[in-house]
Amino acid sequence: MMSFLPKSKSEILLWQMHAFIILVVAGLCSGSSLEINGGDGVAAPREFDYFKLALQWPGTICQRSRHCCSSNACCRRSNAPTEFTIHGLWPDYSDGTWPACCTRSSFDIKEISTLLEPLEKYWPSLSCGSPSQCSGGKGSFWGHEEKHGTCSSPVVGDEYNYFLTTLNVYFKYNVTWGYLVLNEAGYVPSNSERYPLGGIVSAIENAFHATPSLACSNGAVKELYLCFYKDFKPRDCAVRSSLQSEIFSQSSCPKYVSLPAGHVSLGFEDDGIAMSRWS
Repeated sequence: MMSFLPKSKSEILLWQMHAFIILVVAGLCSGSSLEINGGDGVAAPREFDYFKLALQWPGTICQRSRHCCSSNACCRRSNAPTEFTIHGLWPDYSDGTWPACCTRSSFDIKEISTLLEPLEKYWPSLSCGSPSQCSGGKGSFWGHEEKHGTCSSPVVGDEYNYFLTTLNVYFKYNVTWGYLVLNEAGYVPSNSERYPLGGIVSAIENAFHATPSLACSNGAVKELYLCFYKDFKPRDCAVRSSLQSEIFSQSSCPKYVSLPAGHVSLGFEDDGIAMSRWS
């Protein structure tokens, strides 16, 4: 798979237009609206409060990969992802819990066939595992994330629109597309540098006017969370009064963090990637 990393603002704009065209064509093929708005669906047992877009930093997660397979994007060598990729779009409660598997519907990859190109690039699996599915048993990473989609249906509608909406939110609020938000603030992938966590948070706040939260592993950024109201306008992921504890304690991040670069080599065994929402 060819990889294209824009090097200038003009190239970034061209690539954004290319990605937008892919989604427009996909939307036309399915007869679905490209807008991020409400849709008819099955209500969750308890109405969720907001959306959380969870993004994964490949440089951190891929370092833990010990086995390569066709589904593991960490193993694409020079074409492995180098920017934040999607983990999922999660409907969350304000008390820190979340709903899952609000229906027992089965994930059907045919429903998102027109989205596979951007999904493979921007929402890839970063392991060889087979996580649980709402319908029972094990399956694909996308099928696992659909457990959140079933609870998002009052807002986003069906399976296709859940994945399309997530891609649209990711494109609109992309932190590392050409590294614009972080790179312009001086935060670039490095296996030697450490950056102030507060500076990374401030760079994202300045770009999107909302406070994100982060999770780390051994001092390296593992995940970044961007939060949204149900109309997909940005909101803080933490209440202002408890912002410091959210960033520096609950996130598991120290005051100085790394953004590791690089990808894994072939031929290792998988030690598993433990993430709380994979169970």
